[in-house]
Amino acid sequence: MTTDATIDPALDLVLERFVDVPTHLVWRAWTEPEHLKVWFTPAPWSTVRCTIDLRPGGEFRTVMRSPEGKEVDEGAGCILEVALNRRLAWTSALGPAYRPLLARPEGMPFSAVITMTPRGDGTDYRALVRHADPAGRERHEEMGFHDGWGAALDQLVAHAKTM
Repeated sequence: MTTDATIDPALDLVLERFVDVPTHLVWRAWTEPEHLKVWFTPAPWSTVRCTIDLRPGGEFRTVMRSPEGKEVDEGAGCILEVALNRRLAWTSALGPAYRPLLARPEGMPFSAVITMTPRGDGTDYRALVRHADPAGRERHEEMGFHDGWGAALDQLVAHAKTM
């Protein structure tokens, strides 16, 4: 399956940046739980558990902890696409094995497409996050999408430089 990467400004949020880390390290940071737990959640929050079954239909799940110690587990998502060192796509709207999820009132379903393109010694990085409706996109943006996903990417880069 190849996920379409066309951007719809009414429904999608995008973070694009060049990072001075080789693509294979960005890939490992996204796909190996022991690395993802280090950087995925913007500090002072942390990721305390992570499951990645790296195949279409596989599970993608993170459990985050607030600075006060409250754990947030929004349930397992489903990996949609795996293209080694190039693209990773998953959704929170489906569970593992493409099982539809019941709507969760506190949840905000989205699909994410992470694209990594080698450039020199670094990577052109794009996180495309698709929402079901404009209200979901707006809510995610108001929650601090750009600051949060940007801070997490900064943490990914710092961690990848130690791998």
